[in-house]
Amino acid sequence: MPQSSIASSHSYRDLLVAWTSRIIRARYQQSILGGLWAVVQPLATVAVFTVIFTYFIPINTGDIPYAVFSYTAMAPWLLFSTSMIDMTESLVTNMNLVTKIYFPREIFVISALMARVFDFCIAYLVLFVLIWFYQLPISVSGLVYLPLILLIQLALALGLGLICAAMNVFYRDIKHVVTLILQLWFYATPIIYPITVVPEQWRSLYHLNPMVGIMEAYRAVILYNAPPPPTLYIAGAISIVCLGVGYFIFKRVEYLFADIV
Repeated sequence: MPQSSIASSHSYRDLLVAWTSRIIRARYQQSILGGLWAVVQPLATVAVFTVIFTYFIPINTGDIPYAVFSYTAMAPWLLFSTSMIDMTESLVTNMNLVTKIYFPREIFVISALMARVFDFCIAYLVLFVLIWFYQLPISVSGLVYLPLILLIQLALALGLGLICAAMNVFYRDIKHVVTLILQLWFYATPIIYPITVVPEQWRSLYHLNPMVGIMEAYRAVILYNAPPPPTLYIAGAISIVCLGVGYFIFKRVEYLFADIV
Protein backbone atom coordinates (compact mmCIF):
# COMPACT_ATOMS: atom_id res chain seq x y z
CA MET A 1 0.00 0.00 0.00
CA PRO A 2 1.39 3.46 -0.87
CA GLN A 3 2.61 5.49 2.07
CA SER A 4 0.08 8.25 1.32
CA SER A 5 -2.77 5.73 1.54
CA ILE A 6 -1.51 4.48 4.89
CA ALA A 7 -1.31 8.06 6.18
CA SER A 8 -4.83 8.73 4.95
CA SER A 9 -6.23 5.62 6.64
CA HIS A 10 -4.61 6.61 9.96
CA SER A 11 -5.92 10.15 9.55
CA TYR A 12 -9.48 8.91 9.00
CA ARG A 13 -9.20 6.56 11.96
CA ASP A 14 -8.09 9.45 14.17
CA LEU A 15 -10.98 11.51 12.83
CA LEU A 16 -13.42 8.70 13.64
CA VAL A 17 -12.15 8.49 17.22
CA ALA A 18 -12.19 12.27 17.64
CA TRP A 19 -15.70 12.64 16.24
CA THR A 20 -17.02 9.81 18.40
CA SER A 21 -15.51 11.46 21.48
CA ARG A 22 -17.05 14.77 20.47
CA ILE A 23 -20.52 13.20 20.26
CA ILE A 24 -20.16 11.60 23.69
CA ARG A 25 -18.93 14.81 25.32
CA ALA A 26 -21.68 16.90 23.70
CA ARG A 27 -24.35 14.45 24.84
CA TYR A 28 -23.46 14.69 28.51
CA GLN A 29 -22.11 18.23 28.66
CA GLN A 30 -23.57 20.28 31.53
CA SER A 31 -25.47 17.18 32.67
CA ILE A 32 -25.77 16.40 36.37
CA LEU A 33 -25.83 12.63 35.93
CA GLY A 34 -23.49 12.55 32.95
CA GLY A 35 -22.90 9.04 31.65
CA LEU A 36 -25.35 7.63 34.19
CA TRP A 37 -28.13 8.65 31.79
CA ALA A 38 -27.04 5.61 29.78
CA VAL A 39 -28.26 3.52 32.71
CA VAL A 40 -31.40 5.47 33.61
CA GLN A 41 -33.31 4.77 30.39
CA PRO A 42 -33.00 0.96 30.35
CA LEU A 43 -33.53 0.74 34.11
CA ALA A 44 -36.65 2.91 34.03
CA THR A 45 -38.09 1.01 31.07
CA VAL A 46 -37.41 -2.36 32.66
CA ALA A 47 -38.90 -1.17 35.96
CA VAL A 48 -42.20 -0.33 34.25
CA PHE A 49 -42.39 -3.64 32.39
CA THR A 50 -41.37 -5.54 35.54
CA VAL A 51 -44.35 -4.14 37.43
CA ILE A 52 -46.72 -4.88 34.54
CA PHE A 53 -45.53 -8.41 33.78
CA THR A 54 -44.94 -9.44 37.38
CA TYR A 55 -48.04 -8.14 39.14
CA PHE A 56 -50.69 -7.40 36.49
CA ILE A 57 -50.03 -9.73 33.54
CA PRO A 58 -47.60 -12.33 34.88
CA ILE A 59 -45.15 -13.80 32.37
CA ASN A 60 -43.27 -16.99 33.17
CA THR A 61 -39.51 -16.50 32.82
CA GLY A 62 -38.56 -19.63 34.74
CA ASP A 63 -35.89 -19.28 37.40
CA ILE A 64 -34.74 -15.91 36.08
CA PRO A 65 -36.35 -12.85 37.73
CA TYR A 66 -38.24 -10.80 35.18
CA ALA A 67 -36.11 -7.69 35.80
CA VAL A 68 -32.92 -9.56 34.88
CA PHE A 69 -34.60 -11.40 32.01
CA SER A 70 -35.84 -8.22 30.35
CA TYR A 71 -32.79 -6.05 31.10
CA THR A 72 -30.51 -8.58 29.39
CA ALA A 73 -32.27 -7.79 26.11
CA MET A 74 -33.43 -4.23 26.79
CA ALA A 75 -29.94 -2.71 26.92
CA PRO A 76 -28.89 -4.24 23.56
CA TRP A 77 -32.20 -3.17 22.04
CA LEU A 78 -31.70 0.43 23.17
CA LEU A 79 -28.22 0.31 21.63
CA PHE A 80 -29.83 -0.74 18.35
CA SER A 81 -32.79 1.64 18.37
CA THR A 82 -31.00 4.79 19.57
CA SER A 83 -28.09 4.23 17.21
CA MET A 84 -30.49 3.74 14.29
CA ILE A 85 -32.09 7.12 14.99
CA ASP A 86 -28.72 8.83 15.45
CA MET A 87 -27.24 7.29 12.30
CA THR A 88 -30.29 8.23 10.24
CA GLU A 89 -29.85 11.91 11.14
CA SER A 90 -26.04 11.93 11.20
CA LEU A 91 -25.48 13.39 7.72
CA VAL A 92 -28.22 16.01 7.87
CA THR A 93 -27.18 17.26 11.31
CA ASN A 94 -23.61 17.73 10.05
CA MET A 95 -24.57 19.34 6.75
CA ASN A 96 -21.97 22.12 7.02
CA LEU A 97 -19.11 19.64 7.10
CA VAL A 98 -20.66 17.47 4.42
CA THR A 99 -20.73 20.36 1.97
CA LYS A 100 -17.37 21.97 2.79
CA ILE A 101 -14.80 19.29 3.59
CA TYR A 102 -14.06 16.00 1.88
CA PHE A 103 -13.56 12.83 3.88
CA PRO A 104 -15.48 9.54 3.87
CA ARG A 105 -19.02 10.49 4.84
CA GLU A 106 -19.59 7.15 6.52
CA ILE A 107 -17.47 8.47 9.38
CA PHE A 108 -20.52 10.42 10.58
CA VAL A 109 -22.62 7.26 10.57
CA ILE A 110 -20.02 5.05 12.23
CA SER A 111 -19.32 7.69 14.90
CA ALA A 112 -23.01 7.89 15.77
CA LEU A 113 -23.03 4.12 16.25
CA MET A 114 -19.82 3.96 18.29
CA ALA A 115 -21.01 6.72 20.62
CA ARG A 116 -24.01 4.54 21.46
CA VAL A 117 -21.72 1.56 22.04
CA PHE A 118 -20.12 3.62 24.80
CA ASP A 119 -23.56 4.05 26.41
CA PHE A 120 -24.26 0.34 26.00
CA CYS A 121 -21.07 -0.67 27.81
CA ILE A 122 -22.04 1.48 30.79
CA ALA A 123 -25.61 0.17 30.78
CA TYR A 124 -24.58 -3.47 30.55
CA LEU A 125 -22.42 -3.22 33.64
CA VAL A 126 -25.67 -2.75 35.56
CA LEU A 127 -26.84 -6.16 34.33
CA PHE A 128 -24.07 -7.84 36.28
CA VAL A 129 -25.04 -5.82 39.34
CA LEU A 130 -28.59 -7.15 38.95
CA ILE A 131 -27.28 -10.69 38.56
CA TRP A 132 -25.26 -10.26 41.76
CA PHE A 133 -28.26 -8.74 43.57
CA TYR A 134 -30.50 -11.69 42.70
CA GLN A 135 -27.64 -14.12 43.46
CA LEU A 136 -27.78 -15.75 40.05
CA PRO A 137 -24.90 -17.83 38.67
CA ILE A 138 -22.94 -16.51 35.74
CA SER A 139 -20.69 -18.45 33.40
CA VAL A 140 -17.38 -16.78 32.66
CA SER A 141 -16.89 -19.13 29.71
CA GLY A 142 -20.17 -17.92 28.21
CA LEU A 143 -18.98 -14.34 28.25
CA VAL A 144 -16.41 -15.07 25.55
CA TYR A 145 -19.31 -15.11 23.07
CA LEU A 146 -20.34 -11.54 23.91
CA PRO A 147 -17.94 -9.83 21.46
CA LEU A 148 -19.26 -12.04 18.63
CA ILE A 149 -22.88 -11.28 19.47
CA LEU A 150 -22.18 -7.56 19.74
CA LEU A 151 -20.25 -7.59 16.46
CA ILE A 152 -23.18 -9.21 14.63
CA GLN A 153 -25.56 -6.66 16.13
CA LEU A 154 -23.32 -3.76 15.14
CA ALA A 155 -22.97 -5.08 11.58
CA LEU A 156 -26.76 -5.20 11.26
CA ALA A 157 -27.19 -1.73 12.75
CA LEU A 158 -24.46 -0.18 10.60
CA GLY A 159 -25.79 -1.72 7.40
CA LEU A 160 -29.28 -0.39 8.06
CA GLY A 161 -27.89 2.90 9.37
CA LEU A 162 -25.93 3.56 6.17
CA ILE A 163 -29.05 3.00 4.08
CA CYS A 164 -31.26 5.17 6.30
CA ALA A 165 -28.68 7.97 6.56
CA ALA A 166 -28.35 8.10 2.78
CA MET A 167 -32.12 8.05 2.24
CA ASN A 168 -32.65 10.74 4.86
CA VAL A 169 -30.52 13.15 2.82
CA PHE A 170 -33.00 12.87 -0.06
CA TYR A 171 -36.22 12.36 1.93
CA ARG A 172 -36.24 14.04 5.34
CA ASP A 173 -39.27 12.13 6.60
CA ILE A 174 -37.22 8.91 6.63
CA LYS A 175 -36.34 9.58 10.27
CA HIS A 176 -40.04 9.41 11.17
CA VAL A 177 -40.43 6.15 9.25
CA VAL A 178 -37.43 4.71 11.11
CA THR A 179 -38.93 5.68 14.47
CA LEU A 180 -42.23 4.00 13.58
CA ILE A 181 -40.55 0.83 12.33
CA LEU A 182 -38.46 0.62 15.51
CA GLN A 183 -41.58 0.83 17.64
CA LEU A 184 -43.13 -2.09 15.77
CA TRP A 185 -39.84 -4.00 15.69
CA PHE A 186 -39.56 -3.75 19.48
CA TYR A 187 -42.73 -5.79 19.99
CA ALA A 188 -41.74 -8.24 17.24
CA THR A 189 -38.56 -9.11 19.17
CA PRO A 190 -38.37 -11.18 22.41
CA ILE A 191 -37.28 -8.36 24.69
CA ILE A 192 -40.11 -8.09 27.20
CA TYR A 193 -41.40 -11.62 26.67
CA PRO A 194 -39.80 -15.06 26.20
CA ILE A 195 -39.78 -16.68 22.79
CA THR A 196 -41.98 -19.46 24.18
CA VAL A 197 -45.04 -17.20 23.91
CA VAL A 198 -44.71 -17.28 20.12
CA PRO A 199 -46.84 -20.11 18.65
CA GLU A 200 -44.75 -23.01 17.38
CA GLN A 201 -46.11 -22.77 13.84
CA TRP A 202 -44.87 -19.16 13.58
CA ARG A 203 -41.37 -19.74 14.96
CA SER A 204 -39.65 -20.33 11.60
CA LEU A 205 -40.98 -17.04 10.25
CA TYR A 206 -40.28 -15.31 13.55
CA HIS A 207 -36.61 -16.32 13.42
CA LEU A 208 -36.15 -14.42 10.17
CA ASN A 209 -36.09 -11.33 12.37
CA PRO A 210 -32.32 -11.09 12.96
CA MET A 211 -32.83 -9.38 16.32
CA VAL A 212 -34.50 -12.56 17.61
CA GLY A 213 -31.31 -14.59 17.31
CA ILE A 214 -29.25 -11.74 18.73
CA MET A 215 -31.44 -11.26 21.81
CA GLU A 216 -31.71 -15.00 22.46
CA ALA A 217 -27.93 -15.25 22.19
CA TYR A 218 -27.38 -12.59 24.86
CA ARG A 219 -29.70 -14.46 27.21
CA ALA A 220 -28.22 -17.88 26.42
CA VAL A 221 -24.60 -17.00 27.18
CA ILE A 222 -25.28 -14.73 30.18
CA LEU A 223 -28.28 -16.26 31.93
CA TYR A 224 -28.39 -19.92 30.91
CA ASN A 225 -24.70 -20.89 30.62
CA ALA A 226 -25.35 -22.11 27.08
CA PRO A 227 -23.73 -21.45 23.70
CA PRO A 228 -25.49 -19.06 21.31
CA PRO A 229 -28.51 -20.62 19.57
CA PRO A 230 -28.30 -21.49 15.84
CA THR A 231 -30.54 -18.51 15.13
CA LEU A 232 -27.59 -16.24 15.93
CA TYR A 233 -25.83 -17.49 12.82
CA ILE A 234 -28.93 -16.78 10.77
CA ALA A 235 -28.77 -13.27 12.19
CA GLY A 236 -25.06 -13.15 11.37
CA ALA A 237 -25.66 -14.05 7.73
CA ILE A 238 -28.42 -11.43 7.44
CA SER A 239 -26.19 -8.83 9.11
CA ILE A 240 -23.28 -9.44 6.74
CA VAL A 241 -25.55 -9.13 3.70
CA CYS A 242 -27.16 -6.02 5.17
CA LEU A 243 -23.78 -4.41 5.85
CA GLY A 244 -22.56 -5.12 2.33
CA VAL A 245 -25.73 -3.80 0.70
CA GLY A 246 -25.79 -0.76 2.98
CA TYR A 247 -22.20 0.18 2.24
CA PHE A 248 -22.72 -0.32 -1.51
CA ILE A 249 -25.80 1.92 -1.58
CA PHE A 250 -24.14 4.57 0.58
CA LYS A 251 -21.03 4.82 -1.62
CA ARG A 252 -23.10 4.86 -4.81
CA VAL A 253 -24.96 8.02 -3.77
CA GLU A 254 -22.28 9.65 -1.59
CA TYR A 255 -21.20 12.06 -4.34
CA LEU A 256 -24.71 13.55 -4.37
CA PHE A 257 -24.81 14.48 -0.68
CA ALA A 258 -23.04 17.83 -0.97
CA ASP A 259 -25.44 18.98 -3.71
CA ILE A 260 -28.64 17.96 -1.94
CA VAL A 261 -27.91 18.58 1.73
